[in-house]
Amino acid sequence: MNFRQALAPVIDFVFPPRCPSCGDAIASGIAGDDALCAECWGKLQIPGEPCCATCQHPFGADHLGVDAQCGRCLAQAPVHNGIVAATVYGDVSRQMVLDLKHAGRIALAGPMGRTLAARLSGRVEGEPLVIPVPLHRGRLWKRGYNQSALLGRSLARARGWQFVPDGLTRRKATPSLGGLDPKERKDALKGAIAMAASKASLVSGRDIVLVDDVLTSGATSDACVRTLKKAGARRVVIACYARVIAGDPVMPVPDSQT
Repeated sequence: MNFRQALAPVIDFVFPPRCPSCGDAIASGIAGDDALCAECWGKLQIPGEPCCATCQHPFGADHLGVDAQCGRCLAQAPVHNGIVAATVYGDVSRQMVLDLKHAGRIALAGPMGRTLAARLSGRVEGEPLVIPVPLHRGRLWKRGYNQSALLGRSLARARGWQFVPDGLTRRKATPSLGGLDPKERKDALKGAIAMAASKASLVSGRDIVLVDDVLTSGATSDACVRTLKKAGARRVVIACYARVIAGDPVMPVPDSQT
């Protein structure tokens, strides 16, 4: 039993554990700070199988075969080497992302990052570098933090991997990509993502876990992957807390990919 576990009963008495999503009281326990209440847990959607062998996009129950690919990957091979999502974007995950991103609840990055770290188990080999999707400096100054960097730090700590928060930079502010077609998204991101010159030697020949909070079209993450591979990265796996699944009911995505 470590020091934190020994003090857990006292801390729980003074500060009763609460669901990180809705704030309702939950049962105490060693992992209580990561636990959702029963109602929120029942609403949380976890990506499962069957899924695309390349990007892990969930299939319907009628799809069979471990080598099956989704239409998007069949039409054009992705630049990344896989996508791992902690949750499917829905009511609960959306609220947690909103609270982390816009309400200043940065403590949520801990349980969210650890949940994502657990999902990466068995999906990433070796000891990759963990690099977050960057924010433009104007948005960083306004918000005060990069939510993807907070998630990445939590993930890296949970897995014991090296965290490089400033591996990538965003040279220019980009507009919201919602409603843009693929070409417009690519044009908007042209020249926006760059490799930090001082970090290029770290990336060469290494596997990378690229961390983002929400994955929608994937345009920004693809731009990051291209930049990392141009710098010599061997493989790049995208890790996101919530993934928007094509065909799901429309739900506003908070400040997507920015």
